[in-house]
Amino acid sequence: MHNRLIHVRQRLEQREEVLSPFASKSRLSRGRQRPEKPSPVRLDFQRDRDRIIHSNSFRRLKHKTQVFIAPVGDHYVTRLTHTLEVSQIGRTISRALNLNEDLTEAIALGHDLGHTPFGHMGEDSLNELFAGGFRHNEQSLRVVDILENNGDGLNLSWEVRDGILNHSKTRVIEIMGEKWGSSGTLEGEVCKIADIVAYINHDIDDAIRAGIIRESDLPASATRLLGHSRAERINSLVCDIVESSWAVCGLKPAKRRPAIKMSTIIKEATGILHEFLYKKVYNVSSLMPDAENARKIVRNLYNHYNANRQLLPPEYHDPERQVVDYIASMTDQYALRKAQEMGLI
Repeated sequence: MHNRLIHVRQRLEQREEVLSPFASKSRLSRGRQRPEKPSPVRLDFQRDRDRIIHSNSFRRLKHKTQVFIAPVGDHYVTRLTHTLEVSQIGRTISRALNLNEDLTEAIALGHDLGHTPFGHMGEDSLNELFAGGFRHNEQSLRVVDILENNGDGLNLSWEVRDGILNHSKTRVIEIMGEKWGSSGTLEGEVCKIADIVAYINHDIDDAIRAGIIRESDLPASATRLLGHSRAERINSLVCDIVESSWAVCGLKPAKRRPAIKMSTIIKEATGILHEFLYKKVYNVSSLMPDAENARKIVRNLYNHYNANRQLLPPEYHDPERQVVDYIASMTDQYALRKAQEMGLI
């Protein structure tokens, strides 16, 4: 390695030394599944981020549903724009708390790679159909470990893989409650909470855009504290998370790892908005004709490919999961096209 490039890597590692003692350092990573020669100009978490961005699964996110299936309009959130919002919010929180932005960004960009077509309607359908169950966070890990790069996987670091696996919450959650779960790094915890900040706010905007709710329908007890626009609410939440998690900065000694959290009053307001979305948006959208069509497409594709395994692409060769892997990889448009070509709808 050229002396100048050695200097680049040393300089990048030195920059990480000014991070919080609770931050994850690249040089202290638990490593990859397969050892690799280090990059001369990128640390491990930077390299992971780049591999995710250049993956086929990441590109396909632009045509995967977030909440509303095949919406009329260009401004609805897709799985890709959701991912980018989680990354931006997570990086802001990590930078403010002196954590590792590169790790946070890599986890955020990879957290939904395993999501199905048609959003949670597709996920729920595969979970019902497949005997082993289907959870998109586990599939996201499977994508980066096995399915990407022609079956070799992306060989990511342990910290990124842990954050991807543990970002997910139960569908109906008590924020930071009993079933919240935990990640192995604080950066993973940041992505878990940034995910909520992102989807609560963009789903409200999309529901208003779709005419399902009006801004005035939002619970006043929540908007009074969080704000009356997406920008105000995101800012309120991010500032509260930073202030409530200030011990993470490491400016004062701590006997145990501090937590990423919200203040009690803001957490309660966020919970009120979250519950409102389930009752007035998610449950309503799941009953729309497009949602039932989506479930029908996934169900028919699953049954058809199980009966005709020879039609599956050769890269999906795990006999137990090949049908699930293939369907989960599809975009909304591709799943619809395949179903039409085979006369399944």
